[in-house]
Amino acid sequence: MAASWEESVEYSINTIYLLFSAYLVFVMQLGFAMLCAGSVRAKNAMNIMLTNVVDAVVGSLSYYLFGFAFAFGEGSNANPFIGTSFFALKDIPNSTYDYDYSFFLFQWAFAIAVAGITSGSIAERTQFSAYLVFSCFLSGFVYPVVAHWVWSSTGWLSPNSSNLLLGSGAIDFAGSGVVHLVGGVAGLWGSFIEGPRVGRFDSFGKATPIRGHNATLVVLGTFLLWFGWFGFNPGSFDKILVAYPDTSDQGNWTGVGRTAVATTLAGSTAGIVTLFGRRLLVGHWDALDVCNGVLGGFVAITSGCAVVEPWAAVVCGFFAACVLIGFNILAVKLQFDDPLEATQLHGGCGAWGLIFTGLFAKEEFVVQAYNAGAVGTVRPYGLFMGGGWRLLGAQVAELLAIVGWVSLTMGPLFYTLHKLKILRISVADEIAGLDVSTHGGHAYVHTEEHQPRFYADYVRIQGNRS
Repeated sequence: MAASWEESVEYSINTIYLLFSAYLVFVMQLGFAMLCAGSVRAKNAMNIMLTNVVDAVVGSLSYYLFGFAFAFGEGSNANPFIGTSFFALKDIPNSTYDYDYSFFLFQWAFAIAVAGITSGSIAERTQFSAYLVFSCFLSGFVYPVVAHWVWSSTGWLSPNSSNLLLGSGAIDFAGSGVVHLVGGVAGLWGSFIEGPRVGRFDSFGKATPIRGHNATLVVLGTFLLWFGWFGFNPGSFDKILVAYPDTSDQGNWTGVGRTAVATTLAGSTAGIVTLFGRRLLVGHWDALDVCNGVLGGFVAITSGCAVVEPWAAVVCGFFAACVLIGFNILAVKLQFDDPLEATQLHGGCGAWGLIFTGLFAKEEFVVQAYNAGAVGTVRPYGLFMGGGWRLLGAQVAELLAIVGWVSLTMGPLFYTLHKLKILRISVADEIAGLDVSTHGGHAYVHTEEHQPRFYADYVRIQGNRS
């Protein structure tokens, strides 16, 4: 039956909204590239930018061939663990499950972000061939399975399932757990198995700061990520023209605006708390710490952005900053080296975001986000809002399941690459820098008389070895 004119207009507007959100999320790849490049030393800038390009190109093919199918494949053979249809986008568009090309593009932009998170944890010391392997595996299999659990209508953690876990399902609206915790835990295992960079800790275990080479790129990357997050969180409504039946003037368009406000408040609060917190700890105002604090707030609010009041987003951001600062202190004590603090930021703040949602989700917003505001619908909501323990229990279940799944898949992968001696570069190559030792040159043009010291060291070391 042909759609009416009104239905066609509604479908067109929703499609444009989702595509625009997908484009915003994709801009976050540029943000990741700038943030990563500025956070590493100049001798590794080309390498880290190339890994961000690889995330997009490898992730595109792997997600097209099987990643999307593992995440959203449904039908007669659907199961709560992994999708089993839509490989290579077969039978897409699909009106039964409301999947089309714009939905695929939006979800693809999420998938390639996960590998970008992990690349920061293992920066400046990883063989490029190993990066190709884990990037494909993470974006094409590990992440899609988690996405299926939470975001597919048949997933065992899904709040849209016909068989809700604890009568609730886990609320991870835009992916504090599905995206950020997955990337953070993967980075944890990669960084742990590789070990710290040369010179990060001295022979007595004392930390030696290794600063990134360009604060301008870090700040630029942070603002690009902030801009992209307005597609990441509000865009996760998928449709903007959905009216709520119990009101005359509210619909998803209301939720979209509130979600953008909550995102901004959480990131801003985390940034200001980090600014003053680090000032008390280190004695100076640090722009780079503030940038990571802002991103930590965004990561944390991503789970509950659509189901909490703006004031609760401020609470979320405050504690996200505390989590980030605390995990950074712990990382130094344990001699754990993550050049971009990705494990602490995406893993720690992502985990807090899941718990936060279980505490502060508002019943009205939960019904609007997951039942289109249907009158008479009753759903579990935040513990601190009077909603009981069921939602919090589902959130904890998601947190533990993600940590377990990513550890069981990415841990052995990194360990296997390590045993095959294809994970970490040699000490000589690390000292010289990945740009000159692996990629044939530098990210920046230098005249001969201004060749950097690490290049001279590399030539000398290679001469001694021969």
